[in-house]
Amino acid sequence: MSWSMAEVCRGSGVTSRTLRHYHHIGLLEPESVGPGGQRRYGDRELRRLQRILVMRELGLGLADIRRALDSEHDEVAALRRHLFDLEAERDRLGSLIETVRRTVDALEGNDMTTIRPEELFTGFDVTYYDDRVRTQWPEQWEEAGAAGRDLTPEEGERMRAQAAAQLERMAAHLRAGRPVDDPAVRAEIAAHYEGVCRMWTPDAEAFVQLGRVYAEPGPWREVYEKVAPGLADYQCEAMEDYARHVLGQQESR
Repeated sequence: MSWSMAEVCRGSGVTSRTLRHYHHIGLLEPESVGPGGQRRYGDRELRRLQRILVMRELGLGLADIRRALDSEHDEVAALRRHLFDLEAERDRLGSLIETVRRTVDALEGNDMTTIRPEELFTGFDVTYYDDRVRTQWPEQWEEAGAAGRDLTPEEGERMRAQAAAQLERMAAHLRAGRPVDDPAVRAEIAAHYEGVCRMWTPDAEAFVQLGRVYAEPGPWREVYEKVAPGLADYQCEAMEDYARHVLGQQESR
C-alpha cells in the first residue's frame, strides 16, 4: 500500500511543506512521484518518518538525523535505541515534573524552606544547551568550564541557593505587575548578571541571547514556567532591558 502526501500529513501531523523540505534535502524521499509532483509514501517511508520525528523529539538536528539514518541498517536495533532514549527522557521529565510540583507547592505555601535549593534542579538537564553554547560562545564556554572546575561543593550549593532565591523574587515581581524597567526588577537582573559573571562575562548582546535561551522551548523554560506562568518571558524581557539600558551604556563609554 501507499499513501498520498495529504494522508501522511493527516496521520502524522507533519505539514506538506515539511515533507517537501525533507524530500528536497534527501532526508525522506517518497516511494514515488506521480504526474504534477504528487508524492506517495509506502510503509518503509512511514517508518523512516517515525524515526525522524522521534529523533526530533530527542533534540537532534536534521543533519544529525540524516547521518544517523544513513549509517544504520538494522531498523529494529535502531528503534530499540530510540526506545531506550525516550524512556530515559520520560524518567528525566518525570523527575523534573515532581521537582517543579514541589517548588509550586512551596511557593503557594509561602515557605521555600520546605525544599532545598539544589532540589529545584533535580531532573534538569543542563547539558541540553552544551553544544550550542560551545559553538556560539567558545571563549566564554572555556571560561565557564574553568570556573566550574574550580568551584568547591560549598560554593556550588551557595550558587544553587542564590538561583533558587532569584527565581522566587522574580516570580514575586511578576505577580506584582512590576514592569521590567522597575528599579527593583533591574536590581534583581543586576544580581543575576553578577552571578553569571562568576562563570563567564557576557557582553550586552550575549546577555540578551542568554535571556532568549531561558525563554525558548526547553528545560530552562519548563522550570521558569512551572514556578510562575509567564516567568520565562518576563525574565527574558528584563534581561534585554538591562542589557540595552545598563550594559549597553557601560560599553558605549
